[in-house]
Amino acid sequence: MTKVNQPDNASNDAIVAAAKRNSDQRAKGYREKSLKLYPWICGRCSREFDRLNLKELTVHHRDHNHDNNPDDGSNWELLCLYCHDNEHQRQLEAEATSGDKDQPGKTGTHNPFGDLKQLLNKKP
Repeated sequence: MTKVNQPDNASNDAIVAAAKRNSDQRAKGYREKSLKLYPWICGRCSREFDRLNLKELTVHHRDHNHDNNPDDGSNWELLCLYCHDNEHQRQLEAEATSGDKDQPGKTGTHNPFGDLKQLLNKKP
């Protein structure tokens, strides 16, 4: 007959205590705070979330400063993964084109309908 390992209660208690401490620490983080403040709905596409897919709901910092985390949540917005990626892509594109303001862009001079009146008035 083989001996079955008995669970070590002290070890289990330490694991449970560590898990509880980690959970409490995460609850203090801005994500947990924002999930308590706001409904679990994407602020852009209005997709609704529940406990099963909550990991797909992210916290977006409106001013893009991850150190700015007021307790009232005024700098946070809940966005789904797709809308959050889109928001950051738009910011990257805006930053990339912001230097172009100093250089005047080329304007088109072609007018495709410039001779239209003359063509319509032409007698066959």
